[in-house]
Amino acid sequence: MLLAMLLTALVLGGAVPYASGPGRAYLSYLVLARQDDAAGAALAGAQSRAAGGQVVQEYPQIGAVLAYATGGFADRVRARPGIAAVGATRTAPVVGPPRAVDGAGDFAAGDAVGGTAGAVGSGSAGGGGWGVRGSEGRDGGTATLPDPGEGGAWNLSMVHAEQGRTGDAAGGGAPGAEAMRKVLVAVLDSGVDDTHPDLRAAVDPKASASCADGRPDARAGAWRPDPGVTESGHGTHVAGIIGAARDGQGVTGVAPGVRIAAVRLLGPLGQYYAENIVCGMLWAADHGAKAVNDSYFADPWKYNCPEDRDQAALIAAVGRAVAYAQRKGAVVVASAGNDGQDLGAARTDGRSPNDRVSGPPLTRHLGTECIRLPGELPGVLTVTAVNRDGRPSSYTNYGRGRVSLAAPGGDPDGGPQGAIVSDWPGGQYAALAGTSMAAAHVTGAVAVAAALHPGAGSGELAGVVVGAAAAGAAAGGCPVGARGCGDRQYVGVGVVVVPR
Repeated sequence: MLLAMLLTALVLGGAVPYASGPGRAYLSYLVLARQDDAAGAALAGAQSRAAGGQVVQEYPQIGAVLAYATGGFADRVRARPGIAAVGATRTAPVVGPPRAVDGAGDFAAGDAVGGTAGAVGSGSAGGGGWGVRGSEGRDGGTATLPDPGEGGAWNLSMVHAEQGRTGDAAGGGAPGAEAMRKVLVAVLDSGVDDTHPDLRAAVDPKASASCADGRPDARAGAWRPDPGVTESGHGTHVAGIIGAARDGQGVTGVAPGVRIAAVRLLGPLGQYYAENIVCGMLWAADHGAKAVNDSYFADPWKYNCPEDRDQAALIAAVGRAVAYAQRKGAVVVASAGNDGQDLGAARTDGRSPNDRVSGPPLTRHLGTECIRLPGELPGVLTVTAVNRDGRPSSYTNYGRGRVSLAAPGGDPDGGPQGAIVSDWPGGQYAALAGTSMAAAHVTGAVAVAAALHPGAGSGELAGVVVGAAAAGAAAGGCPVGARGCGDRQYVGVGVVVVPR
């Protein structure tokens, strides 16, 4: 019965990506060696195979591998020398490891330093059947809008993106088109429709890939959303906020002219598993991204707790990948989440694990040591949401010392005037609200900072963006009083301002 349910879920979620097994149930595991380099990955792979696992991907950048196995695999590998951590990345088993795909698994695929952007193919990604988890939480269909003609973008005005727009002769310090074109931003999300008129010149196919099963797949179009999977339009919406073209039609991004690496993380079961995140982060770093946008939380656990050995391994693996991207010069930006919770206080989690095939979720009572991935990892810019009036949105997570800054996220009940209007697959537009949208504004600001400061490292670029937000707050750029800029648990240092 379990196997039948799994197969049904896979078929409903898209093409079945797993090889059939002999009636056995497999879990996926991240295995980390103590040595976080290629030699460590080789050791982790050898120990995994010796313990009966099937290694489907090595991560030599961080000394880890992705393995599939049955039974007591984790305990067997944990007992082997040189292993730092082992953790199951899912709770619902599958019938086998991912099937072999020609070209999957190579982090060097594509152009390691970017390339000329442009769409691959000319067909529409389709307009029917698109859904969205609603920026981390609200399933269902998404109503589309008429072409807004780049009008009424209150969010761009709030972050000063319309002052000295990119490429203007009187830009007031804005970087030119050539400088922007040299900057690559990675959108780790549900996929990006690079045939959308606002994005076809922005998405760089040589820097784009799918990591939907933990393996980099750079085949043409692999980065595009799958309309058969709920929430697939989310990444296109986020990408539009960051870098939609300024051409008089549709919407304009915070950083028009930037190149976008579309990295699809969303798998066929509607999950952002830890191996997908690790794969995407490493791909983005190795292809020269200066900013990595993460508008999601890691599945299946909304919060990962270090006292649990599986979850501790996931924290370590994603943490290594984030640190690798930061060392390679990327600023990692993440949404704070839409649960209205104080990340610095004890709280409950009533959704996890969210990959179960039956039964109710657990109600977990969590301490402050339990964290969202990747938003609460060291050095990540974690972004809360504000409404059109500049006040924190009712849904946004917050927490003193846990969030970095705020950005427009909008009101989910505000319609086009109160939410964030951006691109939607099939050449369409939609109004969404959430910290997902807020994070994208900050990523766009990082892209502008990177164009203004070529050669700057991750820490310097993050400092430029945080400093601009703090200066804006000091100059009265956001409301005062309760839940205003004086209360840093809601907005961090202040509301993001695009640097000039």
